[in-house]
Amino acid sequence: IMSSAMWKWTCLVSHLLLSATVSSPAKQQPSHPKRPFITFTGDQAEGTFNHLVVDERTGHIYLGAVNRIYKLSSDLKVLVTHQTGPDEDNPKCYPPRIVQTCNEPLTSTNNINKMLLIDYKENRLIACGSLYQGICKLLRLDDLFKLGEPFHKKEHYLSGVNDSGSVFGVIVSYSNMDDKLFIATAVDGKPEYFPTISSRKLTKNSEADGMFAYVFHDEFVASMIKIPSDTFTIIPDFDIYYIYGFSSGNFVYFLTLQPEMISPPGSTTKEQVYTSKLVRLCKEDTAFNSYVEVPIGCEKNGVEYRLLQAAYLSKAGAILARSLDVSPEDDILFTVFSKGQKRKMKSLDESALCIFVLKKINDRIKDRLQSCYRGEGTLDLAWLKVKDIPCSSALLTIDDNFCGLDMNAPLGVSSMVRGLPIFTEDGDRMTSVIAYVYKNHSLAFVGTKNGKLKK
Repeated sequence: IMSSAMWKWTCLVSHLLLSATVSSPAKQQPSHPKRPFITFTGDQAEGTFNHLVVDERTGHIYLGAVNRIYKLSSDLKVLVTHQTGPDEDNPKCYPPRIVQTCNEPLTSTNNINKMLLIDYKENRLIACGSLYQGICKLLRLDDLFKLGEPFHKKEHYLSGVNDSGSVFGVIVSYSNMDDKLFIATAVDGKPEYFPTISSRKLTKNSEADGMFAYVFHDEFVASMIKIPSDTFTIIPDFDIYYIYGFSSGNFVYFLTLQPEMISPPGSTTKEQVYTSKLVRLCKEDTAFNSYVEVPIGCEKNGVEYRLLQAAYLSKAGAILARSLDVSPEDDILFTVFSKGQKRKMKSLDESALCIFVLKKINDRIKDRLQSCYRGEGTLDLAWLKVKDIPCSSALLTIDDNFCGLDMNAPLGVSSMVRGLPIFTEDGDRMTSVIAYVYKNHSLAFVGTKNGKLKK
């Protein structure tokens, strides 16, 4: 039976996730008399909340805001705060002025929290901000004491983008060695400074020299993907926006939104649209030869929903599993898409909640890998190679955990994997989602643009 504490966390996570993502003021709703919402309001002068994580062992809530990190109890009482800004900075200083003198004028600059992760193994919080090209603090979970703040090497600057939704991180944990941190970030036209995706070392010692260093790096190969500068001559505002990330089995996944140039039917000119894609990498792939991306989307009654807004990984549960013909323990992706492909910044209000069976996406990737290693088609990843490169033939069998060779990589899947639409909303765009299994049922909580919470 679901404990009251679990219920509270679910409500709070949904409620706070919603608070962080709504794009217009929430209308005051009458609270349910039996279960009133518990609320927390920070210092209005400090600006908005950006990210939230819940310690699954204690129920403590960590809230990343502008210039502040809060630690809250499960009933939203402030336990401790840590100040992260403002400070003197200029986004054109690279490396940051804390490393070397900067010729740009410095001004008092807010520190927007861009990533918040709990490192359970070392009992610390990884809090990355917008100051100084995106450096991170490592804070002790108990009291938010600063354990370390690496900033002396270029690997320590994760992203120059000052948007709270620009970075996503996934920790891969090991029992007998240092953990890895997969970092995915928008690069804002600075591919020479920032890889769009990379794997970093999470050292046990928060002040160790190798903290956030690339897992592997030599003259020719590194644990990273960089967007070629040529790509920006074709699509000047090109970037990959990372919406969600997770690990499952032997892989790490990121869900993205990225611009593409397409030729509409009957037209001789190309136009820019946005495509949602799932990116997959092997956890153990230090050279990133396993990089594959596959387009994802949803359709209902002839309406295309292609602009990814939010996602959440859950299990199928017995009842949903039966209808999908999968196992109750199979991974299911709950996703929210808005209508169309053209507007990233001004998404339409029509939106759909759709589910994907992760195994079926992996099967599609496996088929694509197998055909490419038979020498069929091209790598089909125009943004990375600019021109199409033919697949090379090699005699090998691709199994479910194939992690690539130094050929036929990185690879794109051309055909879209369609999700199963389970709910649509035409007037109040869905902007966030979480899900879990309760008494064999799959439950989803959805937050909307206007501050509604749907169960």
